Amino acid sequence: MADVIYGTAPNHAEGPAIQPSEPAPAGLRLADKPELAFIELLFFAYRDFVGDPDAVLDTFGFGRAHHRVLHFVSRNPGMMVADLLDILKITKQSLARVLKQLVDTGHIEQRPGPEDRRQRLLFPTQKGKALSMRLVELQAQRVRTALAGLGADGRAGVESFLRRMIDPADRDHVDQLIKR
Repeated sequence: MADVIYGTAPNHAEGPAIQPSEPAPAGLRLADKPELAFIELLFFAYRDFVGDPDAVLDTFGFGRAHHRVLHFVSRNPGMMVADLLDILKITKQSLARVLKQLVDTGHIEQRPGPEDRRQRLLFPTQKGKALSMRLVELQAQRVRTALAGLGADGRAGVESFLRRMIDPADRDHVDQLIKR
């Protein structure tokens, strides 16, 4: 990360420096961008939503990528690797390392497809199911607490907001995944 240097830049290729006579740039202000409150609430909510599972995952030497893989495989036993790549929007290379660790530690099992033996189907093991449920319960408790007392309209508003945050082209696909 580069430091911001006030004064004259020794080499213009590095970009213009901020002159000492100019005030430092002001940060974004809520008055200029009212969405900042929601953006920051999402950052902090996500931090805490994943924080509880992060602590558990750390004891296994796992991270958030492991959590996502384990979650979706546990929710969709027998899913194809290609489907998991589509859900997570990551590369095969990114998935390969994480999946190998989950397989090597006995949390996920890979099996060939029944018709096409080249297909790789993913299944959680008992160990994987247990860890996935432990993580889900931590997050479910946080969601239950946040939704408590909202009533049906409040809950519907939260659900509508979250759905509308998803790219419109992907919403139907997400709805199908959630309803499984």
